[in-house]
Amino acid sequence: MTLSTQDALIYLMVVAATSDAQVSDRELDVIGSLVNRLPVFEGFNRDHLGQVAAEAIDLIKDSSSLDKVLGMILGALPQRLHDTAYALAVEVASVDLRLEQEELRLLEMIRDGLELDGLTAAAIEASARARLRRA
Repeated sequence: MTLSTQDALIYLMVVAATSDAQVSDRELDVIGSLVNRLPVFEGFNRDHLGQVAAEAIDLIKDSSSLDKVLGMILGALPQRLHDTAYALAVEVASVDLRLEQEELRLLEMIRDGLELDGLTAAAIEASARARLRRA
C-alpha cells in the first residue's frame, strides 16, 4: 500500500488519536479542523477525509505491529515535513490536555521514527501546550 503525503499525515493523526484506545469527538474535530485550515492539506479532497480516517483505523486494527504501521506512514513522508508530521501528532494527542503513558510512548516512537532532534521536538511540544492551555 502506497500512501500519498497527505494521507500519511492523516493516518498519523488517527494513530495519535487511537493511542489511548479511544478516539474522542474532540480529537476527530481537531483532525478535521487541521485538514481544513493547514496549507499542507491544500488540494486534498476534504470529502474523502472520513474514508481516509476509516482506512487508517482499519490498518491499525488489522496490523499486529504498531512499528510496521508507523514505518509505512513515516516512510511516505518527505524529510521536509517531518517536523510538520510530529506537530500534527502532538496536536491531536494533546487535545485532552493530559497525555497518558501510551500517548507519550507513541509520540516517542514517532519522534524517533522521524529522526527529530530533541530541541525541535521540545519546541513543538511546548508550542502545543501553549496553544491548548486554558485560562
